[in-house]
Amino acid sequence: MPSPVASIHQVNPAGNATQTPCAQAGIDPQKEKKLSVLESHGYYLGKTIGSGSYATVRVAQSERHEGNVAIKIVSKFSAPADYLKKFLPREIEVVKGLRHANLIRFLQAIETTHRVYIVMEYAENGSLLDIIRKDQYIDETRSRKWFRQLVDAVDYCHERGVVHRDIKCENMLMDLEWNIKLSDFGFARGHIRTKNGQSHLSETYCGSYAYASPEILRGIPYQPQHADVWSMGVVLFAMVFGRLPFDDSNYKELIKQVSNKVNFPKEPKVSVNCKSLISKILAPLKSRIRITGIRNDSWYTFDAPGTSKEKRDSTSSESDNQDRKLSVGSKEIIPPNIITKQKLDAEAKPKPRSRKDSTDDEAILKMEEPEHKNEPASSSPKAVQSPPMDKTVQKSDKKTETKK
Repeated sequence: MPSPVASIHQVNPAGNATQTPCAQAGIDPQKEKKLSVLESHGYYLGKTIGSGSYATVRVAQSERHEGNVAIKIVSKFSAPADYLKKFLPREIEVVKGLRHANLIRFLQAIETTHRVYIVMEYAENGSLLDIIRKDQYIDETRSRKWFRQLVDAVDYCHERGVVHRDIKCENMLMDLEWNIKLSDFGFARGHIRTKNGQSHLSETYCGSYAYASPEILRGIPYQPQHADVWSMGVVLFAMVFGRLPFDDSNYKELIKQVSNKVNFPKEPKVSVNCKSLISKILAPLKSRIRITGIRNDSWYTFDAPGTSKEKRDSTSSESDNQDRKLSVGSKEIIPPNIITKQKLDAEAKPKPRSRKDSTDDEAILKMEEPEHKNEPASSSPKAVQSPPMDKTVQKSDKKTETKK
């Protein structure tokens, strides 16, 4: 994308600088075309790839990073106060300390009088959800590869005291080589471990209904790491079956479904070992597998026929079934007082027309940089070629957030 500066001092074939009319008139060329905040930092905006009531995501050419980046542009005039004061600062604080091959990399944040710009790595190949919708479902070879990358990314976060709390197919992006890049840390939280290594119980109920663990849906103080593991199980189910395991259109029915044993469709055909791992993950909290157990699971470690033997590792024990039965109370379950992201959108104030695109009086207030700028990203295995989701998957758009 041509720099606006190039239009001010264009060079003619003879190699001499061509003066603009303003320069000929003795006017300072810099005043002829004032650079925007982003342009002054070497970012030149391109197409829009996402938009909401108070935020837009656009691709931009970056001189500094020598390629395309994604920039989330948040309007401070339109965004709800709760988002600006709580969620956005938390997101920036969390992501600037993370660096992993399977996480969307945070590059820079710029706060001005009008907006907040978050500059991130750009994932060229869309999301995992796009792939599932296109291919209907994902074969186990690719599913295993991408699930391993998701586990690597989440384990890295957990080891650093960070929980994501909104893991879903839409937030798993694909880079140029079809590697998973976990994104959207809007509901993430850091510092979840105390000095003695114990984890805090969370009372902020957030995420997406279809991916939320039973303890979140019930409004019970929960360990967010285990809720992340549950969401990963929903992602694995969605990949291999091309649909979500739970219907989030009715809260009472959703509670019943997550409280019962997982119901697997007859088609497409999925291996017993894969279904066994899904059952271990989508299990009551007491018997739910941890990340260490996932890494040692036979389906997870399987590479190719002849290299290792897949074993059936059934988890439907009497104690597990009993846990599920006990989790369904006879009393009517009252949903927690939920604040959804749709509500935040509804609370967004209309953009003032006079300031919609103006950057003339936009002044920089604050800038944030990654904490590990020169550190190589934590490595993860390379990825296979990529693959998409039926109509039931689209129900996962509902997000929840509540603070007791």
